Amino acid sequence: MQDILVTKRDGRQETLDLEKIHRVVIWAAHGLQNVSVSQVELKAHIQFYDGIKTADIHETLIKSAADLISEDAPDYQYLAARLAIFHLRKRAFDSFEPPHLMTHVAQMVDAGRYDKHLLEDYSEAEFNQLNEYLDHSRDMNFSYVAVKQLEGKYLVQNRVTNEIFESPQILYMLVSACLFANYPEESRLEYVKRFYDACSLFKLSLPTPIMAGVRTPTRQFSSCVLIESGDSLDSINATASAIVKYVSQRAGIGINAGRIRALGSPIRGGEAFHTGCIPFYKYFQTAVKSCSQGGVRGGAATLFYPLWHLEVESLLVLKNNRGVEENRVRHLDYGVQLNKLMYTRLIKGGDITLFSPHEVPGLYDAFFADQDEFERLYVKYEQDDSIRKKTIKAVELFGILASERASTGRIYIQNVDHCNTHSPFDPQVAPVKQSNLCLEIALPTKPMNDINDAEGEIALCTLSAFNLGALENLDELENLSDLIVRALDSLLDYQDYPIEAARTASMNRRTLGVGVTNFAYYLAKNGVRYSDGSANGLVHKTFEAVQYYLLKASNQLAKEQGPCKLFNETNYAKGILPTDTYKREIDEFCEEPLHYFWETLREDIREFGLRNSTLTALMPCETSSQITNSTNGIEPPRGYVSVKASKDGVMKQVVPEYAELKDDYELLWDIPTNEGYLQLVGIMQKFVDQSISSNTNYDPSKFPGDKVPMKQLLKDLLTAYKYGVKTLYYHNTRDGATDQHDDMSGCESGACKL
Repeated sequence: MQDILVTKRDGRQETLDLEKIHRVVIWAAHGLQNVSVSQVELKAHIQFYDGIKTADIHETLIKSAADLISEDAPDYQYLAARLAIFHLRKRAFDSFEPPHLMTHVAQMVDAGRYDKHLLEDYSEAEFNQLNEYLDHSRDMNFSYVAVKQLEGKYLVQNRVTNEIFESPQILYMLVSACLFANYPEESRLEYVKRFYDACSLFKLSLPTPIMAGVRTPTRQFSSCVLIESGDSLDSINATASAIVKYVSQRAGIGINAGRIRALGSPIRGGEAFHTGCIPFYKYFQTAVKSCSQGGVRGGAATLFYPLWHLEVESLLVLKNNRGVEENRVRHLDYGVQLNKLMYTRLIKGGDITLFSPHEVPGLYDAFFADQDEFERLYVKYEQDDSIRKKTIKAVELFGILASERASTGRIYIQNVDHCNTHSPFDPQVAPVKQSNLCLEIALPTKPMNDINDAEGEIALCTLSAFNLGALENLDELENLSDLIVRALDSLLDYQDYPIEAARTASMNRRTLGVGVTNFAYYLAKNGVRYSDGSANGLVHKTFEAVQYYLLKASNQLAKEQGPCKLFNETNYAKGILPTDTYKREIDEFCEEPLHYFWETLREDIREFGLRNSTLTALMPCETSSQITNSTNGIEPPRGYVSVKASKDGVMKQVVPEYAELKDDYELLWDIPTNEGYLQLVGIMQKFVDQSISSNTNYDPSKFPGDKVPMKQLLKDLLTAYKYGVKTLYYHNTRDGATDQHDDMSGCESGACKL
């Protein structure tokens, strides 16, 4: 029989060597539990033919191993990953061994793929040191889903030809080198190495814009962009222009459109009727969808408005599948803004009065800046017969809100009073009037009158997360906080700003948002649960440490480089810390004392300030959790094996330490109510200075008639408010068909994710 020839990656042909293929699979299986080399080879069903490409053989083996991933044999996710890394390196370097770092960087700079400053800022001797420090064996710690995400989103590549030009360890080292390039030569290599270790050992989780962009000539890395529209045509046009600019740079968008006047308002002294909110929301939707993100899909945005807006009954149903295109704007998500007065009217069986913001002077601004003044004006305008208004039963309006939130899953909640009374910012001078795409950013904004208006304020937030599951103890957070604050703060100066209102806001406030991921694994590892209060003390200690060490790091940076320019607009400048303004109802279910030196820190902040106005925000971590093989953000997993949909097909990810901790994980649909989870979010919010992407979850089969009662939906909104929760993100309903799927597609469609 004639020998079969295989075609190698460089086009050369050689005789098929089955033993060579076998050795690669044996290498990939080394040290793994419950995996079978022969099973991978048998399941591959490779049909050999003359001229078959070695790359095709390799891809078939990778898919075979990936298909075998299960609860009973989770280590196939590492076998598949190692085969994929082998394949990836061959594609990138034509060999398994990566090239010398400097040689590689020089080639990539010449090709226009890497930023030339890398060769200008670092000497050959420094590159030699970094090359020695690189640990390429860490590539073997990725799970299969992580390698596929790296290939799909993060590694520098030609998306037209599918060529890949780097490996994961080179990515981590060069991101580190870029972020610390401006540090003094005597200390910067130490920082680069420490940051490289923190990222490549999965202690820190970096967001998509940083992983994909830092080291390339593209320099826009903020995950979240908050844009506020005024009520004028000029401001609305400037908002739309800003949306287009930032969507094209893959950012997730938050739009505050709450000022826009209601339908039928007189224009130019009654010369015309105002067309109301919906045409302008459609305009913003068009802007959001006008540019694709990396050629994959359109942008994504969440639009915010107050519950007391005169058009609210029409606005609440904008995502509803019923109705016609003229009265629906379905491709945006919505954040409905509430405060204590709204909830009080609900509890007392009262009415809510609806107004057009421009017809009630001072009311819209007071809604954020001063709750007592808002209530005074609101009651005054309710009694003024000359003002256009509509009255609706509070229970009826909240019922529509809860019903639409339940049916679409994507009507979100912002408690604007909590966003301002428990805030790093003084609401009298820098009120928080909106959040972002994923409901964890709470920053001041100002409308622009035109796209070049430097008096406007577009808020950007640069994100990252601690991988709680990778921590040996909370003391590690001191070093990690120092690293991440320095890295993200330098990123603010390193990146470009396409709009002046964003540059001035970023330079003045220097806002960061560090969150956490792998929380469910962290709880399981510590033998505590979401639902029964057993985790409350641990969560209090953990988030106290997170906020304390981040503040300490920013204070140290302020000593070295000075505080942010508008530090005077923060409550920190008055000596007010998050621990001073939290909702005291937390104390009823968590008696954990404070463990750190807050009074010393308070005095240090008073004396030297903070480099960054904000430091914490808890984001969903949908993508980065896959890179670090973590559970999503703070969420409980839906199953021990999660099915992740991607352009490469369906991929399976197993929860960390499944075999050892199976009985300690609490799965989402096993949690009886939202109470325990909301308690934990309330405890986190005590310390987190921005907000938290927190969800409510419902299994209809647990209720009579398989229907979640309205009373339960409203109770959970009130409970979240009572515990000081600033924002609520998704409303998840179990449908029985998607238990294994983690649907975070809202964040996934924007870049406002980690």
